[in-house]
This record gives sequence, structure tokens and C-alpha cells, in this order.
Amino acid sequence: MSLDPKAAAALALHRFGLGPRAGSIATIASDPRGALLAELDRPDSGLVKTPDLLSAGAAARLAFNFRTERQAQQIAQRKAAEERAAAGGAMEAPNPEEANAAANTAEPPPTPPQLNFQKEVQARLETAASADVGFVERLVWFWSNHFCVSADVVPSMVGAYEREAIRPHVLGRFAEMLLAAESHPAMLAYLDNTRSVGPNSVAGLIRTTGLNENLAREILELHTLGVRSVYTQADVTSFAKVLTGWTVIPPAGNPERGNEFVFNPRTHEPGPQTVLGKAYGQPGVEQGRAVLADVARHPATAAHVAHKLARHFVADEPPAPLVERLKQRFIDTAGDLKEIAKALVEAPETWELPRRKLKRPSEWLISTWRTLGALPEPRRALETQGYLGERMWRPPAPKGFADEQAAWLDGVAQRLDVANRIAERMATTVEPDALMHDALGPLASAETRQTIARAESRQQAITLVLMAPEFQRR
Repeated sequence: MSLDPKAAAALALHRFGLGPRAGSIATIASDPRGALLAELDRPDSGLVKTPDLLSAGAAARLAFNFRTERQAQQIAQRKAAEERAAAGGAMEAPNPEEANAAANTAEPPPTPPQLNFQKEVQARLETAASADVGFVERLVWFWSNHFCVSADVVPSMVGAYEREAIRPHVLGRFAEMLLAAESHPAMLAYLDNTRSVGPNSVAGLIRTTGLNENLAREILELHTLGVRSVYTQADVTSFAKVLTGWTVIPPAGNPERGNEFVFNPRTHEPGPQTVLGKAYGQPGVEQGRAVLADVARHPATAAHVAHKLARHFVADEPPAPLVERLKQRFIDTAGDLKEIAKALVEAPETWELPRRKLKRPSEWLISTWRTLGALPEPRRALETQGYLGERMWRPPAPKGFADEQAAWLDGVAQRLDVANRIAERMATTVEPDALMHDALGPLASAETRQTIARAESRQQAITLVLMAPEFQRR
């Protein structure tokens, strides 16, 4: 199938990127593939430019200090009340009606950890909104979901985790991203490796604390080789022993470096371990690094990653030739993620297959905000994305958010609610015909154009553009 230049440009923006901005279809129409490849080659592509964002360790220390200081204040207030009572004064019982009235009239200001989280959200949204095409940002979101952590477990570190473990390596080597992700404090806490102790380690023999296999299992099953592939339960157990000692510095005893990565030899299982038929006898932390380096370049990992990339960008059931092409590029380049992304752009299947995949809520929302040129403040963005079932940085499980469209079909009615609310706010400033031209260009079918033309109001027309099948799909 041969596309005219503007149709190819619109396809590039929706399938590979984060949706068009005003005029962007025309801007890249002369060479849509070239625009995607140029974004891959741009210096610092994928990095967040927002200054003054905290590191994961600093953000976690901020949250720890806030919690402990608040706890200390509560204890001090209680002790003061007890002392007044002991001196002869009555302890005042709280008035429920007054407390409820105060709660209803004034919302408490955000705490320092909440403000930090909102800054991370704002930085992520602004980075996505300002991208020319958004291909690299889509890759960031893909890999962040692949190596996911959850704000339900590590709320203070999720934004910094994405900036530190994913973004610097999104166009580098898979092995480098793998090591950065698995050794990051957010991942170690999320998958309980901070509580894993080798049975025969110094700490294990003294405390008889158990081994935790969560991190090892998810690395093999989700992050590298793929579920039901080449590993066994024995490999999981051995790998879990390899990863003992990978933990974080307790914040209570180290106010300057608390919650940063540390290798603790007292909890590390001594001796060699065998994983996937290979013995690893390296000392200390190098044992884990050696296993990660090997699984990173395993053919099963290449196949797993290739299938996930093809499924994400093209189809729930991606064509076998495309998967094989990406797998081979992974093997040939030793997991060079930029070269694999280039292979995705160069593959004929990514341009020829019809657009049948439904965008995830986060993708549809950023496409909407980009095409309207209006970005909401962080709290509203979080509320809206949560309403649509994809709470930012809060995947339901270590597998991440589902990437098959069946998981999101039931939420289309909620998208209509959101589109209506957005259209109501934008009706006086947005021209529906111009919006359709900017958002869809030649992708808009005759039926879609006719439906929008028959809208009873500007608000309804804007809603119809945002809910058009061509705008909903990758």
C-alpha cells in the first residue's frame, strides 16, 4: 500500500509518535521516515530538560524526613496535651462538627512529597507535549512500562526512576538499561529485593531471614527471556541468590545517602551459582552484573523484546516477518536500541498494516492535548488519566499496563465524557475544521468528515474529532 506524503506523515505521528500538533503533518510530509530517524539522532533525545528535579534518593529522603518529622510533631502535641492534663487542665475532646466543617471548607495544601510528585508529572507532560513527533518519547513510555515500578509502592521515586534508569539508555544498549533498571532503588524496593537475604550469608545465618525471588523471577519472565521460555524454577532460585545483597542504604541511619543503591556483602549468598546452565563465581556485586549481561544478549530476550515492540507499535498480533526482522537486528547489534528503533521505522509492515490498535488512555490524552495546544495542570491530568483506567506510574502488576486493545475497549465511553468536557472548555477558541485538519489530515474518512460537518454545535464537533476512530488508533 502506497500512502501520499501527508497521509504517511499523519500515520507517522499517530503510529510512531504522540499525535500531531498544529501544522506538524505538513512539516514532516516531505520525508516522514526521515523525521522519525532524525528524532532518534538528535542529541539528548529522550531526556527531560526540566531543572531542579530531585534524584530518586533525594526524593525518597524528602519523603522519609517529612513522615518522621510529622510523626515527631504528633508525638510532641500528644505529650503536651498529656502534660496539661496532668497539671490539672482537662484534655479537650475534639468537636466532630467543627472538624468536619473545617475539612469541608479548606483543602490541605500539598505536602512536600506531593509537590515533588506533581513536578515530575509536569516535567513528563511538558516533555511529551513539546516533542516534534514524539517517537523517542513513545519509546520512553514503552520501556518505562516494560521495566515498570509503581507509585503505589515507591511514590517518591517513580519519576526519578524513569529519568535515571530509562531515559539515558532509551537509545543505548538494552544491557545498559537492564542493569540501570534492576539496580535502581525503586525497582529493588518495588520487587522486594531489599528484603532478600541469602540463606547462607552472614545475615541469613544469624537472623534466618528468607530469600525473596520476586526480582529474579520478573527479570527472567517479564524483562528479558519471556514467560515460559528457556529458564526453570531452579534458575529463578539461583538468580535470586545471585541478587542478594542488592539493596538500598537505610535512610534512618544515613541522612545524606539514604535510599541509594548499595551492595551489602553481609546479605549476599556466598559461592558460585548456576543460571541457564552457566556457573557464575564472580565475587560480590559482579556476579549479578555478569548474569544480567548474559541474559541481556540471549536470543530468547531478543525474541521477547522484538515481539513486544512490534505488538506495541503495529498490531496485537504482529506479522512474523516484522518480529523476525527486529529480533535479528537486536542480535546483530548486541541490543542497540537505536538500531532496533530504526529497523521498526524502515520495516514495510509498519507503514502498510491498517491502523487497528486502540491508543492507551495516556496516548490518547497526550494526543488530544498536543493537537489542541493546551496542557492541563498536573493534578487534573492525573485525575483524568486515572478516570480512564491508566493511573500514571501505577500499573496494576509488574507486567505493566496491558498493551492489547481489548483491555481498553470498555473505557471508550469514559473517553467520550472526557472529550465532552475538554470540548466544552475549548469551544470558544478552537475551530473544528482546523482541528480536524491538524489532528487527522488525510486520515479522516469521508464518513468522519461528514459526521463532523453535521455536528449541532462547535462543542459537539470538537468532541467528534477527538472521538473519531482515526484519532483513537495508533
